[in-house]
Amino acid sequence: MVKIGIIGGSGLDDPKLLEDYNEKQVSTPYGSPSSKLTCGKIQGVEVVILARHDKNHEINPTKINYRANIQALKQEGCTHILATSAVGSLKEEIKPSHLVFPDQFLDFTKFRKNTFFDNYGNVQHPQMSEPFSKNLREFLIEECKIQNFSYHSKATIVVIEGPRFSTKAESYMFRNFADIIGMTTFPEVALANELNIPYASLAMSTDYDCWKEEEIPVTMEMVMKTMKENAEKVKKILINVIPKIANKDLELIKSKIRTIPNFPKPGIMFRDITTLLADPEAMKRTMEILYNRYKDKNINAIAGIESRGFIVAAILADKLKLPLIPIRKPGKLPYETVSQEYQLEYGTDKVEVHKDAIKPGQTILLVDDLVATSGTALASCSLIEKLGGKVEECAFIIELDGLGGRKKLEDKGHKVFSIINFEESG
Repeated sequence: MVKIGIIGGSGLDDPKLLEDYNEKQVSTPYGSPSSKLTCGKIQGVEVVILARHDKNHEINPTKINYRANIQALKQEGCTHILATSAVGSLKEEIKPSHLVFPDQFLDFTKFRKNTFFDNYGNVQHPQMSEPFSKNLREFLIEECKIQNFSYHSKATIVVIEGPRFSTKAESYMFRNFADIIGMTTFPEVALANELNIPYASLAMSTDYDCWKEEEIPVTMEMVMKTMKENAEKVKKILINVIPKIANKDLELIKSKIRTIPNFPKPGIMFRDITTLLADPEAMKRTMEILYNRYKDKNINAIAGIESRGFIVAAILADKLKLPLIPIRKPGKLPYETVSQEYQLEYGTDKVEVHKDAIKPGQTILLVDDLVATSGTALASCSLIEKLGGKVEECAFIIELDGLGGRKKLEDKGHKVFSIINFEESG
């Protein structure tokens, strides 16, 4: 499912945002992230908080291991990143305490590891014309409207190396082509883009940098004071926005499933996933949900049920780098098979699998597009167990509530996961 990574800036990495949280020490191919990951939930949505500067603000902007931070959130299965930060205002209208949602950046850093594509033979040129997620920014902007907070819906942020603040000459120069100034948004946003994780920045204006003659030039004490005074605003936005992000993904997936009445016979409402398969973005979200659920499970292979289950299972097997086992109707498999008969409303049917497809003791994830009455899924579970395999879970894109499929599987001791539910009458 959706999992939100929060990169907490100064004062905005509070674990008390989360329900039932725990800390997790992780490592990445790029070294250790800035802090332990704090994992928990906000209104039922999984959330991971990472403290950008460490929990005691001990890492300066140049020394942050940005690659390890983004990679750690990716490894943890984060599907979106919301990054909070303090920024200086380069425009009169962006006042201290205002919230800003940048849509563009300018990179004025010098010493940072700013790409995952720096190994010999791995030359890539990532597209970066729209670096911040439009969808995530819209969620944040809409919540500011609801809360009546002062905000700016777009801005160009210039990112400087730090840890020092700007000279007046630099501040005047930056005013010509940027709206806000900060030290941490780059390379975070670029790295998230390289890993295909939607990223949005929730920036709080804390000062006027040093260009405004009548204002005191920015100090760290000034930044921390403003952040502390306004942190509750940011927390409120996060608490309200995160469930909306999660629901939006599910709404998108559900909207791409076509309903065809009276097929294959009168009275049946057929849920057609061909329209979901035809939508790359919705299908990507679907597979991300499944991938993130199973990437850390001890699974040896994925079994897909004929025929639409093959499509989902094949994509997931590729993403998880696992073998694919086809479970088919009679007469479709060329080698010796094991079969399992099951009851239909009128008569019986049968599923088969190659007898050498599963080894005793292997853990198998069973995948299909839909579960209704669960006859085929139960028969497939029995096939797996006949060959000595263990069913880790039965995973479906669609579950038809009211037809009893989940209960029948669970009564046999099988775990069930589905992404989308449709109400059906038995």
